[in-house]
Amino acid sequence: MTNYDAIDFSPIQALTEGEVITHSPTRDIRLASGKTLALITLDNGRDHTRPNTLGPATLTELGETLDGLKARAAAGEIQAVAITGKQYILAAGADLSDISKVGSRDNARLIAQLGHKVLGKLGDLGVPSFAFVNGLALGGGLEIALNSTYRTVDASAAAIALPEVFLGIIPGWGGAYLLPNLIGIENALEVVIANPLKQNRMLKPQQAFDLGIMDAIFPAANYLENSLAWADAVLGGKKVERKNEPGKIERLTKWPIAIKMARGMLESKIGTVPRSPYVALDLLDKAKSGTKAEGFAREDEALADLVVGDQFAASMYAFDLVQKRAKRPVGAPDKDLARKVTKVGIIGAGLMASQFALLFVRKMQVPVLITDLDQARVDKGVAYIHEEIGKLEAKGRLDADTASKLRGLVRGTVDKSEYADCDFVIEAVFEEVGVKQAVFREIEQHIAPDAILATNTSSLSVEEIGSALTNPERLVGFHFFNPVAVMPLIEIVKTPVTNQQSLSTAFVVAKGLGKNAVLTADAPGFVVNRLLAKVMGEAARAVYEGTPITTVEKAFAPLGLPMGPFQLIDLVGWKVAAHVQDTMVRAFPDRFYANANFHRLAELEAVIEKDKGGRVTGWTKAAQKILETESSPVDEATILRRVQDGLAQEIKIMLDEHVVPEVEDIDLCLILGAGWPFIDGGASPYLDREGASERAFGGSFHTPMIRGVEAR
Repeated sequence: MTNYDAIDFSPIQALTEGEVITHSPTRDIRLASGKTLALITLDNGRDHTRPNTLGPATLTELGETLDGLKARAAAGEIQAVAITGKQYILAAGADLSDISKVGSRDNARLIAQLGHKVLGKLGDLGVPSFAFVNGLALGGGLEIALNSTYRTVDASAAAIALPEVFLGIIPGWGGAYLLPNLIGIENALEVVIANPLKQNRMLKPQQAFDLGIMDAIFPAANYLENSLAWADAVLGGKKVERKNEPGKIERLTKWPIAIKMARGMLESKIGTVPRSPYVALDLLDKAKSGTKAEGFAREDEALADLVVGDQFAASMYAFDLVQKRAKRPVGAPDKDLARKVTKVGIIGAGLMASQFALLFVRKMQVPVLITDLDQARVDKGVAYIHEEIGKLEAKGRLDADTASKLRGLVRGTVDKSEYADCDFVIEAVFEEVGVKQAVFREIEQHIAPDAILATNTSSLSVEEIGSALTNPERLVGFHFFNPVAVMPLIEIVKTPVTNQQSLSTAFVVAKGLGKNAVLTADAPGFVVNRLLAKVMGEAARAVYEGTPITTVEKAFAPLGLPMGPFQLIDLVGWKVAAHVQDTMVRAFPDRFYANANFHRLAELEAVIEKDKGGRVTGWTKAAQKILETESSPVDEATILRRVQDGLAQEIKIMLDEHVVPEVEDIDLCLILGAGWPFIDGGASPYLDREGASERAFGGSFHTPMIRGVEAR
């Protein structure tokens, strides 16, 4: 058992310089019963755009506040303690900038221990403690609630989560022990591991209540009053039911089975390279027995190990890109230059076009017009959009009035003259320059001279597409990623003649759609597809040499991508992949690889076989018959080195050619558009660490390299 009171925390007090301190003022509230509740309100003095965070100075002050309240409880002055936050926010967790500056494993352990010392006091006040989760509660913010005796939540709270595994660490202030003992192992696995690995999925308040994380949920209008009345009732003897709290049978039988299944699922989905999910899994496993003090001590050591590692350093780099750089796109013109978009036109009514229309109408709530070659295709597209709106309504994500309004905003036509008042027109037609030029030439006759045109091409030259236009300066590349509703990236492509109004409008529209935009030059494949084409090309080369497909898939596992190369190709479509590879080989024949196998396989209905977890297990019989291969297979290490060196070389060339301003933009594109893991920090920190940058061009992308404390 760790004696937290005997620990000297002075080494991390030096980390408080520059900390935005979240203070913990307290006021007494006389409850209806006559009892007195001391209410702490966490508040850093900033507005909602700067959430409360928990740095060393904040924790120290909160600890002193709780010590004072414990003394008052012992004196009989108060009968309960509650903790809540400033408007909309309880706390967004630890101050990550402080944690990333720890400097040593000992200091990392001290941060974990200080959190345990202070938050642990909430369960040792001598009177019941209540967490009134009035808003955002992430990481340490949620652990404040978990360390309290009881919890209520505001039904309008923005998000509730333990996102640490997403960032390469673990819930280190009680979450890994307290949560499974509150809501059971299966639910805890979902919150601690599964959700962070699903692009950092958060819980809504109702979900947190249903899982049993929260004991009560109240509407925003009277949240504090209702929470105080509920706390008074509990103090008066009201029984709090916790149906998901695990019993002896779950601990003996369900617990080990759930852990074993989760381990197998992790290995099949993400491989064994990421450390934090497996460390979290071990902590959740051990939480089934032993004391809280033992659980906290395990978290102290686990957090210390992870904080000083490469994966956390890379995660902090990636986190900074997504939280800061993505919100202020480099090269974006002044938003005041943008044309106001009051109506959107979409050329095409197929699946991709219909997904665009659904996104535009949901996010921007302006009229959306779609067209295609004939009325039957148009009607099919409109029907699809209406059906998807209906599904959202059925799930409760849209109310009936909003759903009806959105359906009314979507129209289909074959009369191009109806596009006359569209401000922004995007095409989603066949990926061929001539086809795209033809549809733009036709639509340009009907729209205003300064209406914006956008192409969703994935790899073609935007300048070449625009060469058929009377006003090519109004054309921008506006490249979505599939699935359109989910993937957060749009590559905005600027040609040598694109004007500032068109570019500004594209960035404003992207933001209006809830997407992150990155500006790229008009280069083949732009950023994401150019680099994925390198990955897929090296996979194709190895297969052509005679390497078994399962060996090739395993070779790519250390990259940490969400799926192997052939699993990815199968998702995007073999015809699309063949087209992208052809485009890249035409542009850079000495650096990219493609062969006839791509086109042969693209003609088949099914190309690869997969297991239940989605892992590639082999070729279909039809694919085996038409594959052309040599008999010089290579091993996993050779394949991995080829792709590492090829990526490092290509990224360096892209920077030299000014495809994007800086390497950070390439990493941001890969994280948001290809699911490149946070624990790698995108591609460049990984390639530096693996020595690929040195091998490819005799240098590194980052000086100093992005490494953990233990590797410096």
